[in-house]
Amino acid sequence: SSKIRNMEVQSADGVAVLEDCIGFSLTKAISRIEEKLRKGGLPDCPDDDIIPSVGNEIGVEAQIRFLKAKLRVTQEDLANVVFECRKKDDENQNLETRLKDTEEEKARLQHTISMQQSQTEKYKVLSQEANRKNEGLQQEVIALEKVLQ
Repeated sequence: SSKIRNMEVQSADGVAVLEDCIGFSLTKAISRIEEKLRKGGLPDCPDDDIIPSVGNEIGVEAQIRFLKAKLRVTQEDLANVVFECRKKDDENQNLETRLKDTEEEKARLQHTISMQQSQTEKYKVLSQEANRKNEGLQQEVIALEKVLQ
């Protein structure tokens, strides 16, 4: 049973475990706390909502079990929050990668657009020159037709 109790205490990760201290006796510590409670040596905290008001009516062992259960629930909540934070971090990382890719694609597309705009301007100039030549040639054809008639 001492192994089971030790494993139970060890399951509280990240919490100072008193059983690890050399010369510590849980029974002595509980006895001291009970003695202080009997003498009224421990201050009452009306704002303390860790142990409900029925906490005064239950024994120290029950209070310890209650606090251990509350610790486990708090650790589970913490684990859930850590999990959610990691999940959000992963999501942020993915979004940052997507944003970087999108920005690179935007830069590439802007370069393509500017090249196409310059080519469009070039072809407009060539088209205008071709239209002027065409008009000049049509004028020449009209003049030659008049000469032939």
